[in-house]
Amino acid sequence: MTDKKKVLIVGSGAKEYALVKRFLSCGAEVFAAPGNAHTEELCTCADIREDKPQELLEFALKNSINLTVASSGIAVKSDIADVFNSNGQLIFAPEAADFALSKSAGKKFMHKSNIPTPKFGIFEKQSLALDYLKTSNYPVVIRTDYEQLACPSFSIAKTFAEDLFMGNPDNIIIEDYVYGHDFTFYVITDGYYALPIASAANYKFMPESGLLTEGVGTFVPDYKVPQSVEENIMQNVLSRTPAGYRGILGINCVLKEDNKFVVLGFEPFFGEHNCEAILNLIDENLYTLFEACAAGAFADDYDCIRMSDNSSVSCMLFASYGGKPVTGLDLVEDFTVLGAEKSLTAKGKTFLLTRTAGTLSRACKNLYEDIDLIRYDGKKYCRDICRI
Repeated sequence: MTDKKKVLIVGSGAKEYALVKRFLSCGAEVFAAPGNAHTEELCTCADIREDKPQELLEFALKNSINLTVASSGIAVKSDIADVFNSNGQLIFAPEAADFALSKSAGKKFMHKSNIPTPKFGIFEKQSLALDYLKTSNYPVVIRTDYEQLACPSFSIAKTFAEDLFMGNPDNIIIEDYVYGHDFTFYVITDGYYALPIASAANYKFMPESGLLTEGVGTFVPDYKVPQSVEENIMQNVLSRTPAGYRGILGINCVLKEDNKFVVLGFEPFFGEHNCEAILNLIDENLYTLFEACAAGAFADDYDCIRMSDNSSVSCMLFASYGGKPVTGLDLVEDFTVLGAEKSLTAKGKTFLLTRTAGTLSRACKNLYEDIDLIRYDGKKYCRDICRI
């Protein structure tokens, strides 16, 4: 870029931290809203909530922002794309995204579009959900937009469903658990023209407890997913998504035997656990790429997304206890802090490490060597990324 462009990143998590780093490397002046204490070390943060699109628009106009990137699902759900587009402010964020934001909407969309997905039911009443569970084949997965659990038996499923209904959700989803290789296929689209980015392997079970999560680790590219499967997804899944969806779309899949797959759901941006791993491999100027997609020049400017020949591996570190001292961070070159402080653990998500190298085995080796350097009581992490 000849002129220094101004970019506003909307969000406050690991995805946004990775985006800030990448846009800074493109030579942009970066702002984040609301950002966090760690993002603030890299760029200017504005104390504006993600679900306040009008305030974010006013900030963008006042600060002559050239491009806003809304990677936050909260921001997308708050119709930030519509607000910015209606006011002539360039934004990289999807409209028509309900199928990617709501798990139940995604399931209904797949059923209507004949997209292969596990057998499922959507329930607004507890009694109907429990009746369904009595005749289900186990294990099953029970989900809302905020919680999920793989249940190996009726008793566990019944207890979890009853607990969820106590929170008065709009509905819960019960679906068959599908055995196979879990991955997400990512594309970028302007609503009419789409190009593949990469497939990312997903490790979703919490270390030690075995609880199902959105993701605790990844490797990219996913060598287990054949190109023929990616082409099948482009032709038979992506082609059926709503016209007008603009931005990054993740298609969560399970690869079964004989290269058959089912679709579990969709994501409106890269996942928290794999965002940096994928960004490290995109061999394009990210500002130019996102700007072309947002401005309507995508089909004219791009016939493929160039990816480096490297491999990336990411792993989340968890803590059993909050407030425990952390040592060894000074020995590690790069990491993302998921808790409030660097020197003390947060109960649950604490750090995210991503390593990129010329081969997958080297990236994995470097990752686990650095994980070993970080020490604190109650450290937990997925130990088998790339190892099975």
